[in-house]
Amino acid sequence: MHIHSRIADLRSALQGRGRVVFVPTMGNLHAGHISLMEQARAHGDTVVASIFVNRLQFGPNEDFDKYPRTFQADCDKLAAAGVDVLFAPTEADLYPEPQEYVVEPPAIQNILDGEFRPGHFRGVATVVLKLFNIVQPRAALFGKKDYQQLMVIRNMARQLALPIAIIGGETVRAEDGLALSSRNGYLSAAERAEAPRLYRLLNEIRDAVRAGERDTIKLENAALAELAAAGWKTDYVAVRQQADLSPPKGEKAPLVALAASRLGATRLIDNIEI
Repeated sequence: MHIHSRIADLRSALQGRGRVVFVPTMGNLHAGHISLMEQARAHGDTVVASIFVNRLQFGPNEDFDKYPRTFQADCDKLAAAGVDVLFAPTEADLYPEPQEYVVEPPAIQNILDGEFRPGHFRGVATVVLKLFNIVQPRAALFGKKDYQQLMVIRNMARQLALPIAIIGGETVRAEDGLALSSRNGYLSAAERAEAPRLYRLLNEIRDAVRAGERDTIKLENAALAELAAAGWKTDYVAVRQQADLSPPKGEKAPLVALAASRLGATRLIDNIEI
């Protein structure tokens, strides 16, 4: 695996490498990331990963400074997964001057996660578009665990006519159902034992909807009540349309149940398609 930090070096290295497939990450990799790397091989000739902790998508009270940096271990995992090229820029490499030109997503950036993390999806869309321009892939993979992020990026690629296929990778879970996340490492032993409740409640919502329940607000409120009783601090539990994350409008529209809640100091997100 070849590693580059400078944009010019990466572009030079990718000349003549055929169809490039890209998997952007912020590092601290787990099996969910590696699953995306392995899936990427089926979509092109050269698999490129990136590691960059993007300051633009962190709010003033979020965990940018303490976000885990595990670069050497990440490199070992990427090499073992068959990644061909790693782009690992510094902030000076990617933002040599203040990033004054930004991507401003539409209203989807202000709902669900965006309501509780103002500016987050602006930072995500800006860095992803910049990385796309640098790597120039034919396809890019993003995990479905960050469902709203996937929708923002997919819609951006469509509306800006980017020649890039945006592919969603299924969420990888621990045996007890907890979605793998870099932030799971913050959980205490007791919190880790409690954490699968979030996924179980989303499954109960999915099963109820499949069984014919149409009062999704009642389902959301029941889940909120159970989480509160178990000591969680919940931002949202919501049933939305997959296409644009708007509230359900018709019986035939594919839906997704999403949740974000804090267990102790750790904010966990999850979702399940219906």
